[in-house]
Amino acid sequence: MGIPSWVNDIKEEYLSRAKTIISDNLSLQVEEGMLTEQGKQQAESLMTFTTDLHEAVQDADFIIEAIPEVIELKWQLYQNLAETAKPEAIIASNTSTFPISRLAEKTSLAERMMITHFFNPAHLVPLVEIVKHEQTKPEVVETTLELIRTIGKSPVLLKKEINGFIANRLQTALVREAFYLLNEGIASAEDIDTAVTAGPGFRWAFTGPIEVADFGGLDTWERVIDNVAPDLDKSVEAPAIIRDRVKEHKLGTKSGEGIFHYDKTSVVQKLNERDRHFIQLGKIKNREEV
Repeated sequence: MGIPSWVNDIKEEYLSRAKTIISDNLSLQVEEGMLTEQGKQQAESLMTFTTDLHEAVQDADFIIEAIPEVIELKWQLYQNLAETAKPEAIIASNTSTFPISRLAEKTSLAERMMITHFFNPAHLVPLVEIVKHEQTKPEVVETTLELIRTIGKSPVLLKKEINGFIANRLQTALVREAFYLLNEGIASAEDIDTAVTAGPGFRWAFTGPIEVADFGGLDTWERVIDNVAPDLDKSVEAPAIIRDRVKEHKLGTKSGEGIFHYDKTSVVQKLNERDRHFIQLGKIKNREEV
């Protein structure tokens, strides 16, 4: 089975890199018993890579764009899709920057437009945030939800348009407070990360914050929030510690240093370790859902 898919980019070198990354990701899943070698070969056989946009989309029923977050580039792509894609094809964006009303401003595609926001690493993280335009047809929404579930993901549908959607708003609140604690010298970066991964992050894999509040007792959480909220960081821009490092081009793994130091070997090792953990967690969650 499987879904035939076309992958389009503007240069062959980008497509070649994509093939390598996909193959490596599938190989890791084979190593971890999540996929068979036959399954890997079948997945690879379903993918076609091309620099020709028309060739990629002319027969497509569902199109997801993940081009750079530059609105003019997206508008140009949508114009091209309006001319080359089937009139019934659903057009989705992986954007985490623009609201769908902004994406649709200069297009005639609003009735069949969606946002399908995947989370990195997209082949392992189940969440996909779904955002519809006010003009999006109900059948387009249902088809999108059905497709996302079919490929093994967990879609969440936003009822209203809001900056940052759901997950990035939650992440931003947590990251802002984490850097506040670091800047105030409350704890080391390592210990702040451990406080999340060994505490809330550990249980959030199976119990979300709203259900956590229910289990803890809303009366208890009323007191906790009333007591702690007044002292939380209330800044409305990125923390100085992040801005200072960006000015110094200390961007994290991509530059070899951010808050922590990295070399190429350690980055590859950490990514493999992270993905192996995600695979194991995915197996556990799948067993829970059966």
